Amino acid sequence: MKALSNGWKALLLSTSVFAAVPVGATPALVVDVATQAVLHAEDAGVPWYPASTTKLMTVFVVFEALRSGQVTMDTPVVISRHAMSQASLEAGLSVGRAMTLEDALFAVIAGSTNDVAVALAETVASNDATFVERMNDAAKRLGLTATHFANPNGLFDRTQHSTARDLALLGIRIDQSFPEYRYFFQAAGVVVDGKEVASSNELLAHFPGTTGMKTGFICASGRNMVALAQRNGRRVMVVLLGATTERERSERTAQFLTQAFDGTLGSHLGSLEALSNRPDVQPEDMRLRLCSDQTAAYEAGREAMYPMGLPGHQTFLGPEMPVSKHIIRTWAIENVADVPKPLQRPPLQ
Repeated sequence: MKALSNGWKALLLSTSVFAAVPVGATPALVVDVATQAVLHAEDAGVPWYPASTTKLMTVFVVFEALRSGQVTMDTPVVISRHAMSQASLEAGLSVGRAMTLEDALFAVIAGSTNDVAVALAETVASNDATFVERMNDAAKRLGLTATHFANPNGLFDRTQHSTARDLALLGIRIDQSFPEYRYFFQAAGVVVDGKEVASSNELLAHFPGTTGMKTGFICASGRNMVALAQRNGRRVMVVLLGATTERERSERTAQFLTQAFDGTLGSHLGSLEALSNRPDVQPEDMRLRLCSDQTAAYEAGREAMYPMGLPGHQTFLGPEMPVSKHIIRTWAIENVADVPKPLQRPPLQ
């Protein structure tokens, strides 16, 4: 057999990447919150890069610290140089600016601010590495058997992963264990010193009954969603991972919620905790599909699969509703100690 040319090798390689995971194989999960009955599941135990849904565990750890009295809502959260080194900064902050811990929680949940997430971690645990240890300890306590955290904000790290099952367990535990903090998840954005940072959760403004929780996006993960909504006293959670566009993410999530509330998702599929995770599977890296010259073709295929909300097709989102945005005012801290992160000790010679 003749050796393949480099062009054919590249074509076969790119084709095999897409054949490994079918175009539609991205995780989805629908759960009745009160009973934890699974109403729908697709690849719910397959590991995935969580992106900013990671921040759900960040705030869980902070909520525990608040309950134990380690911190209060008035504890100052100061933006350190390390916090400002994070990617995707939108709040317009600078080193030495401070806000209350309550405002920081709004910034992290509603504004998905990566810098404030790190500053919040440093406030609760002195440095983000120690805070991440708390995140992973909490994951073990909660039975998140396929989850590992590497940072508090969800920026890409190959070792950071979760599953739809685990994220649903986490979201439900937050909702049930800390009902006094549900108000954080209902804000549709923050305004930091006059600069608006909007939430990416379109359901807050377009799906009545939505009460949270968190969206996320990095190229490696696609667009993720952990959504919670309530109608007639019933609460339903949807976890959707790997959506291609914000429209797809919002419309598919709204469709699942609509079907759950209408009772059209079929019979229960067992309990959430009984779902099996797949630790033998590596997280799918979506960067070629979503952030490369292959993106347009992939997106066209997804639009054919999920046309909801496109011109001429049904939408599951309603007209825009009034939403609240939390106002944050920061202040300057003088003589902020710029303590570098400790370096690993070199091996003895």
